[in-house]
Amino acid sequence: MISIKGLTKQFDEITAVEDLELEIRSGEVFGFLGPNGAGKTTTLRMLSALIEPSSGTAEVAGYRLGEDDQALRKNVGILTEAPGLYDRLSAERNLSFFAYLYDVEDVGARVERYLKLLGLWERRAEPAGTFSRGMRQKLAIARAMLHEPPVLFLDEPTTGLDPEASRLVREFIEGLKGEGRTIILNTHNLDEADRLCDRIGVLNTHLLAVDTPAALRRDVFGRKVVIHLAELLPEYEATISKFPFVDAVESIDARLVVTLDDPETQNPALVSALVNAGAQVQFVGEVRKSLEDVYLHLVSNGNTEAERGDET
Repeated sequence: MISIKGLTKQFDEITAVEDLELEIRSGEVFGFLGPNGAGKTTTLRMLSALIEPSSGTAEVAGYRLGEDDQALRKNVGILTEAPGLYDRLSAERNLSFFAYLYDVEDVGARVERYLKLLGLWERRAEPAGTFSRGMRQKLAIARAMLHEPPVLFLDEPTTGLDPEASRLVREFIEGLKGEGRTIILNTHNLDEADRLCDRIGVLNTHLLAVDTPAALRRDVFGRKVVIHLAELLPEYEATISKFPFVDAVESIDARLVVTLDDPETQNPALVSALVNAGAQVQFVGEVRKSLEDVYLHLVSNGNTEAERGDET
């Protein structure tokens, strides 16, 4: 659905995005994570043909960036950081205006549908300028979906929303995913990214890593299980270390912390060996690294490598 080849954007002497290579599958929710100034918004603006790349190219929904820009724009929806609504127009008239621009066939029905989906129908006659920041954000999301595009770009969709409204927007995104739409999501909310995204790209001018949230945790930190014992004897660590699939073992108090590739299939052999060695196993748990841990590790290491590269 989206194919990106060497996409780069420079503003004067500043490189916002550098040599981005990425394939995003049809029907996928793909999340970009990165610090402020990492190039996330710039990437979305390039892919939606709002700004021109300095080099490289991309194909979005079958349309080539730089060649089919008008058709590309018709087939994507975008929520930007600044929604740009008409404050004096009502919520209903705001959406109707944009629906006409997109040549929506049944404007009234389409506007009603999205106002109801995002909980704004009862406020449809009120000027957008009187809305709270959260309500304006929901109205902007409705506007991005009016023409029901196959690709949707969302830049910080839950910014300024209270917990209830944030949940409504997340459920809305999950519903769109169920319809087979391709969604690219920029967010600083790591829990949101973890719950919504099929895959995540960690971006800091250049792409640091791409994978599912679970695979990123595994690849960065490995998987570690904690075996709690009634008493920890020195020979128990040696018993565990004999297994070829054990990457590392650490003794902490009455616990063994073991790094494994596949705990679900390997744990039974470890527990059985410990019991045969006389150990009293109380329970087994897994060390759970958060997506925040992965993100901070990747961004920190990526910055260090970039600094070293500048010195050479």
